[in-house]
Amino acid sequence: MAATGGGGSGAGSCFVLGASGATGQALLRELRARGLFARVTLIGRRRLSLAEESGTAVEQVVVDFERLSEHAAAFRGHDVGFCCLGTTRSKAGADGFVRVDRDYVAQVAELARAGGCKHFVMLSSQGANEHSRFLYLRVKGEVEKLVQAVGFDRCTILRPAVLLCARQEFRPLEWLTQHVLGAVAWFFPTAYSVPVQTVARAMVASVLQPGGGKVEVLENKAIHQLGKAEPQLGT
Repeated sequence: MAATGGGGSGAGSCFVLGASGATGQALLRELRARGLFARVTLIGRRRLSLAEESGTAVEQVVVDFERLSEHAAAFRGHDVGFCCLGTTRSKAGADGFVRVDRDYVAQVAELARAGGCKHFVMLSSQGANEHSRFLYLRVKGEVEKLVQAVGFDRCTILRPAVLLCARQEFRPLEWLTQHVLGAVAWFFPTAYSVPVQTVARAMVASVLQPGGGKVEVLENKAIHQLGKAEPQLGT
């Protein structure tokens, strides 16, 4: 991947899937601030309202996720793919959750690989396990396996614990969990939670640093460590 290590004008291209979510928004801010890529393409089901900023060119491509095969062109010509796509069972139902978090992501990975993407960076979850009796963790484990099987030159999977963020929509249980874990984080900063800004920095840092193998899995502690760093290309 050709990119600069500081805040200058980068080279190459990347796409971001799931830029409307909390982590995706943080990732986009990080990419624009760092200027690592000459072009960033947001791929989603609708256009987003973005603040005007100089530097990195941001393009938006609207796709129908139920007809992804018809949008193969959107995934061509990118060096890196960032995937933050996801929903919740409460919002989409069990079938909808599986379709978005597993099926859509797996299809995107296949299209990205066919389009020339070398490095796929995917947001998963702590505890992901294809054999879990819990739907959420099982689906995350299943999609990890499917994406790894696609055969990217490099695949980075991040498994964060509870994401700490400020959402526009109010989710009472999540609000309570975040506030409790936010307090716990003062004593155990890497155990049970992680700010979305830290995850975003770790996703970008994973691209700049040498890989630990064809597939690398970053657990919550590693995300904290990588998200604190200001990596330089090749270091």
